[in-house]
Amino acid sequence: MPRRILEGDVVSDKTDKTVTVLVERRFRHPVYKKYIKRTDKYSAHDEANHFKAGDRVQIVECRPISKTKRWTVLVDGKEPEVKAKAPAAKKAAAKPAAKKETAAKKAAPAKTAGEAKAAAKKAPAKTAAKKTTAKKDAKK
Repeated sequence: MPRRILEGDVVSDKTDKTVTVLVERRFRHPVYKKYIKRTDKYSAHDEANHFKAGDRVQIVECRPISKTKRWTVLVDGKEPEVKAKAPAAKKAAAKPAAKKETAAKKAAPAKTAGEAKAAAKKAPAKTAAKKTTAKKDAKK
């Protein structure tokens, strides 16, 4: 599916790597047959902070970059590359650490049968106490 390209004027460049573009469109009214002007503001990604207020720019649809940014400014008729976050590198680095933790758990001495039973009894008792207090609070 082709990406839409809109043309408009930069009205704000105060935020970092973002410009606000005012796009004006004209259409004919279906009943009155007169031409109407409507404007929309779009937040567009400007990686190099190249554009200033008053510049005429073209913006193109892109993936969501933030809560409001779904457009990128075209530079010289080409779409600049938006740097993607690298979560894959973080995940790869985190996996060996997780393996070390599991290895440490395996190496830990096993609990005796008495310790395991005591731990099992303590856990349900705490949750039961929370439930009874919650019921009392609900009755009040």
